[in-house]
Amino acid sequence: MTTLAVTGHMDLTEPTVPLVRDALKALLAGHADGGLVGVSCIARGADTLFAEALLDAGGRLVVVIPSEDYRRAKVKPDHAPVFDRLAAAADEVLVMPYPTADRRAYEAANAVLLERADRLVAVWNGQPPTGKGGGTADVVAQARAAGIPVDVVWPDGAARQG
Repeated sequence: MTTLAVTGHMDLTEPTVPLVRDALKALLAGHADGGLVGVSCIARGADTLFAEALLDAGGRLVVVIPSEDYRRAKVKPDHAPVFDRLAAAADEVLVMPYPTADRRAYEAANAVLLERADRLVAVWNGQPPTGKGGGTADVVAQARAAGIPVDVVWPDGAARQG
């Protein structure tokens, strides 16, 4: 059994979504020979694309929700149906013991991702951390420091909004 955790950008451009979806599908196909488990916070963007690709590949999904109020406070109305569908499809949903979605909650959720991961899949443009903490680059650095292999997914033509 292989457990892959995901971290990645939420703000992918619309043309980037199919590029990342295809790259994730190809990456997961390389792990489809046994019990594949994926761990995701199912946020918009990379987390959701990974979770969908994992389920399509027949993998088991573990969802980590950063805080008790995350669904209500952070999930935008246009993403809520996808979030709810993925949470319902998960084999396990772990809600972190934080009342509000703040830096502490995100860092704790990221720690769970890394604790469970055999490998980290990072939908990441390679840019350094912003200094806010808990972002994609921070999680990649933590994984590498812990000796967890990182598969970076950033296909040619991929871009972030803004």
